[in-house]
Amino acid sequence: MNLSNLKPAAGATHNSKRVGRGQGSGKGGTATRGHNGAKSRSGYSRKIGFEGGQMPLQRRVPKFGFTNINRKEYVGINLDTLQAMVDAKKIDGVLDFEAIVLNRLARKNELVKILGRGELKAKLKVAAHKFTASAKAAIEAAGGEVVEL
Repeated sequence: MNLSNLKPAAGATHNSKRVGRGQGSGKGGTATRGHNGAKSRSGYSRKIGFEGGQMPLQRRVPKFGFTNINRKEYVGINLDTLQAMVDAKKIDGVLDFEAIVLNRLARKNELVKILGRGELKAKLKVAAHKFTASAKAAIEAAGGEVVEL
């Protein structure tokens, strides 16, 4: 083996013609890019949503409203969900944030709000970031305790 008979491994190369290497190659001159236009230039990359110069859809559609950058999103958990978990013996007595994450009701970085749909018969100590008034009343009526994180 010497430098004159070295070859790349089988399947390593897939392009038989090198473009832009002179007229003798058959792919010289424009290097298969055609004449003029943005696509023929070096460094060209098409922008997301580009429609060939036509006004893109995201700029044609009217914008309105307001998005509050300080808004806090809460994951809602209803009382009937808590009761179903007690019935399935997934929780007993205490529902803290670790138990909520463990049972995949919310993720570890999310805020949790307990909502008042359904009824709760079990005595629970519930820890969450927020409670609706009806949920708070229902938990305390069942003999439970409410802890705001």
